[in-house]
Amino acid sequence: MHNPPSKSHQPILAALFIIVVIMGIILLFIPPGLFPDPANGLQVLRSMHLGSSFNTFVSPDQSDISQDYTEYITWWSPGQYLVPYFFKLITGSNMGHGIAITVAIAELLGLAGFYIFFKKVGFSPLVAAISLLFIVAQQAFMVPFVFYNGGEVLIFAFEGWFLYGCLSINKAGLKLILFVLLSGWIGFFLKSSFVWVYAAGLCCMWIRLSKLTIGAFEWVKKALWIGIPAALSIAVIYFAYLSKGQSPASNAHGIKITAETFAFPLASPLLSSLSIDDLLHGLFFHTGKPIFNPMWSIVVLILLAVLSLWLVLSIVKYIPNNDYRLFVIVFYVAAILFFGASYMRQLSISYEARHFRIIGLLIMPGIVFLSRKLKGVFRLIFIMVFNIIAYTSIFYVISGYKANSMAARGTTGIAQPNVDQASLNTLMKLDRENKNAVFVFLSNDIGLEVLHNRIVTLPPIGDDLKIDANDYRYGGFGGPLFIVLPESYNGPKEKMIMKSFPDYAGWKLSMLSPNYVLYEATLKRGVVK
Repeated sequence: MHNPPSKSHQPILAALFIIVVIMGIILLFIPPGLFPDPANGLQVLRSMHLGSSFNTFVSPDQSDISQDYTEYITWWSPGQYLVPYFFKLITGSNMGHGIAITVAIAELLGLAGFYIFFKKVGFSPLVAAISLLFIVAQQAFMVPFVFYNGGEVLIFAFEGWFLYGCLSINKAGLKLILFVLLSGWIGFFLKSSFVWVYAAGLCCMWIRLSKLTIGAFEWVKKALWIGIPAALSIAVIYFAYLSKGQSPASNAHGIKITAETFAFPLASPLLSSLSIDDLLHGLFFHTGKPIFNPMWSIVVLILLAVLSLWLVLSIVKYIPNNDYRLFVIVFYVAAILFFGASYMRQLSISYEARHFRIIGLLIMPGIVFLSRKLKGVFRLIFIMVFNIIAYTSIFYVISGYKANSMAARGTTGIAQPNVDQASLNTLMKLDRENKNAVFVFLSNDIGLEVLHNRIVTLPPIGDDLKIDANDYRYGGFGGPLFIVLPESYNGPKEKMIMKSFPDYAGWKLSMLSPNYVLYEATLKRGVVK
C-alpha cells in the first residue's frame, strides 16, 4: 500500500492566500503611494490624456517655458502604467483603485507561478509552500502594498510562470517557438530589465533540450529553434520601442572597476533572498539612514559575497535535482556577468538588491531544503533570522498603511505623502480655475493631480545647497506660474527656485497650510501692467 500524499502544505497555502487577499482588500480602502519610477510612467499616461501620442511625455521646454518638450519614454516599459490603467477602465474607478487591484492580482499570480515552478523543479509541496512563506515575509513582497513600484511587482507576477515554461517544454516545435516569442514581449512589457532574465531562462531551456542529444550539430539545431524566435522577439522590442529613446543601457561613462563592481552581484543571493539590503537601508543605494559607513559597507559586502558563493555551491552539491542546479548556476553566472559588466561600464543601474530579486526567489527552496538539515544552534539561528525578516516586513507594511491612511488624496486616489490635504485642495482648485498655467513641484507624484494645466518637476535641493543650475532654469514666460514648496525651503532654497524662472516677476507668497507655501507669479519681467 502507498501512503496517502501529505497535505501539510495546504494550511500554509491557504493562510498565504487569505493574507494576500486581506491585504489587497485593505489596499482598496488605502491605496498606496508611488515610487519615482512608476510616478514617471503615470506622468506619461497623464500626457497622453492631455493629447500626446502613445508613450510620449510632454513638459514645458526649459529654453522657453511657453513651448513644449516631448520625449518618447523608453527608460521604463509601458506596463507599469498601462496595467493599472486597464483595471481602472474596466472597474470605472480611479487610478488608486486600479493600482490596488494590480498589486493584489500580481502578488497572487507571482506566488502561484513560483509554487508550481518549485514543484516542477523537484521540490516537495511542503518545501515549495514554506518557500512561499519566506517570500511573503520579505520586505520586497510588502513594498507594493505601501508604495506601488511598477515593473517590480508586475514582473514578479510573470517570472515564476516563465521559469515553469522554460522547464516544461521538452521538445522543439510550434509550442516552443510561440513560448519564446511571446514570453519575451510579455516580460519586456512588464519590466524592461526582464531581458537578462529572458536570456538566462532560454539558456537553461537550450541546455535541457540539448543535453540528451549526441553531437554538436544537435546542440546547434536546438540553439536555432530557440535563438531565431528569441532574436525576432528582441528585434521587435528594439526597433518598435528601445530605438526611439534612451534607456539605462544607452549611455556608458567609461570603464571603472571597484570592489563592489563584481562583489555586489556575487552577494546577490543573500542580499535579495534574506532581505539584507533592505534591512541595512541599502548598502550603497541608501533608502534611509545608512547603517554602515562606506568602508564597512565594502567589508560587509565582501563577507556576503563569500557566504553567497558558499550557499550556491552548497545548493549545487546537496540538492539532488539536476534541473534546479542548472537554473541556479545559469542565473547566478548570468547575473554576475550582466550586472558586473553594467557596473563596470557605469551604466545607469543602481546598486540595489531589487535588481537581483529573481536570484533570491530562485534559491529560496534551496535554502529551505538545506535548512531542514540544520540542527541545534544553527537551526535556532535560521529561525531567528526568519523572524527578524518577518517582523521588519510586518512593521513596514503596518507603518505604511498608517501613513497612507493619513496622506492627502486627490482625484487619482493615490496617496500623496509629499503634500497635505489642505494644500492639495487649493492646488486642485487653482487647476480648475486656470487653463494656461504652469505648476511646479519637487515631487513627481503631486503633478498627477493637475488635470488641466502643464507641470514641471524640479529636483529637491539638499541642505548643502549644491545644484546644477541647468537642471533648474526655465526661460521665457508661459502664463501664470504656481510653485509649491515646503515651508522648510524658506530662505536660500526658495530664492534659488524663484531665480530658476528669470522671466517672471511680481512674486506673491501665500501659506497653503502651516507646512506648504505657494509662490505665484503672473507678470512677465520687463512688462508693465
